[in-house]
Amino acid sequence: MAAEETPLTGVGLAAAPEAAPAGWTVITVTVEGAAANLGKGFGHKGGGYLCVSRGGAQAPVVTDVQVLSDRSPQPAGYTRASEFPEPRPGLSRKKRVYVKLVPPEAAGTALLALQLSSKSRALPQHLKIGEIGNFALWCKKGPVLHSSPQPVPRPRTISAGLKQLSLQAPDSDPRSPGPRCSVRRAAQHEALYDATNIYGLSAMDGVPFTLHPRFESKLSSGSNAILANLNVKSLADIEEEYNYAFVVERTAAARLPPGVC
Repeated sequence: MAAEETPLTGVGLAAAPEAAPAGWTVITVTVEGAAANLGKGFGHKGGGYLCVSRGGAQAPVVTDVQVLSDRSPQPAGYTRASEFPEPRPGLSRKKRVYVKLVPPEAAGTALLALQLSSKSRALPQHLKIGEIGNFALWCKKGPVLHSSPQPVPRPRTISAGLKQLSLQAPDSDPRSPGPRCSVRRAAQHEALYDATNIYGLSAMDGVPFTLHPRFESKLSSGSNAILANLNVKSLADIEEEYNYAFVVERTAAARLPPGVC
């Protein structure tokens, strides 16, 4: 997954770019390329910088960010943004940043990126959160991609016909060693040519046998009447009847091709 598609897992304020701990990315420039120092209104001598983090797959994700004045109450379900280093007690802030963290499995959308711009600029495909310092704060949201668990195959019932096609001998332990090739081949051969197998049925199976009316009179007089009309030929009779010497073909093959004039 690309970094810009990974949800944010934290939003914080750093006194300086080097004050942010490992794993945090400091927003040092705006979209216009200007320095993104938020100013002394955040209690730091040299100003302050926004920073973001992207944690692991199980870390809570940031679903919303609010920028409120120091007189506004803390919204329900939100926490104060982390500060680096830790703020001194009683230090006043003109603006406070609150973050809403939700477990990834319960979050439909989350923040994918934060951007700072001038107050007069609009960022396409971004949502404006508010104004902080001398800048406008924008966020980009996107869906949280949950890692789907591996599907567990359900046990399937095998019909009697399919069991006959199995290469394994019936009532045999698949873990037991020993050659089973001859047994498997015999079971497969027998299953393919067994008339009771669903795969050994032909197109005429199940069709009732009916004698043509032309032969009903002969059948009523006895089975010998039908056999009397049968002409039984021996192998020698068949070879003599269908003997063909290929004389014409041999004569044509022996002819020389006509010469070129």
